[in-house]
Amino acid sequence: MSWVGRVAVVTGGGTGIGAATVRMLAERGVSCAINYSSSRDEAEALAAEIGQGAIAVQADITDDAQCRALAKAATDAFGRIDFLVNNSGRTKFTAHEDLDALSGEDFVDIYQLNVIAAFQMVRACAPALKAGDASAVVNIASVAGVFGMGSSVAYAASKGALITMTKSLARVLAPAIRVNAVAPGYVGTGWFEKRLGAEGFAKLNDRIAASVPMALATMAPDVAAPVVSLLDPAMRSVTGEVMLVDAGGHLDVALSRRPGREG
Repeated sequence: MSWVGRVAVVTGGGTGIGAATVRMLAERGVSCAINYSSSRDEAEALAAEIGQGAIAVQADITDDAQCRALAKAATDAFGRIDFLVNNSGRTKFTAHEDLDALSGEDFVDIYQLNVIAAFQMVRACAPALKAGDASAVVNIASVAGVFGMGSSVAYAASKGALITMTKSLARVLAPAIRVNAVAPGYVGTGWFEKRLGAEGFAKLNDRIAASVPMALATMAPDVAAPVVSLLDPAMRSVTGEVMLVDAGGHLDVALSRRPGREG
């Protein structure tokens, strides 16, 4: 099936994984509604870069009414929705062993965007998705949700919930809509570079590359590619799956056992 003429909604689409996904979809002829909450300049610049096949749409997707308005903006602009990528997310950085570092409000705040907003977006887009012939949703989860690791307990718990929700939605929305998840590990995005500077960012990427079997630091396009592959209409038999994208980090292979390493 051709990609041309299909339409995607990508939340948090102006930066990072979202922007890389938008670019890959646009290369395939997919029109994109690029959602943003605060990254207006980046989203509008990306839409201008793509041209006629893209619009930037501001919406706080923790608000259900704004989710529905975002879905309407996409259908008003392009007449349909074939794909939804739930990419937006947030965290709070804390040590897992520091149980006092997280409040109930922190959990609510993180779950509101990472889980509830994703559900609201699926619900808002579902009527248009069901009208298509090869519709698909991809949720951006995390290896944190698989292994209980990452930036905080609340973040890991929210991504675990998103993975479970992916399976639930895959079951109830079949056969009209496929629902899958991609679970990245470390992703070297501009977020890290802004905080660490170019030199610090390069050193971090080197440390990550030295710690994983594939000997590379995963970047946004490395995650976007699996996202786009799961959206591909040719993947019609794949739903309810979670694809880990962490350069093999989840394999926990000792460096000393890799070919070409001493030990």
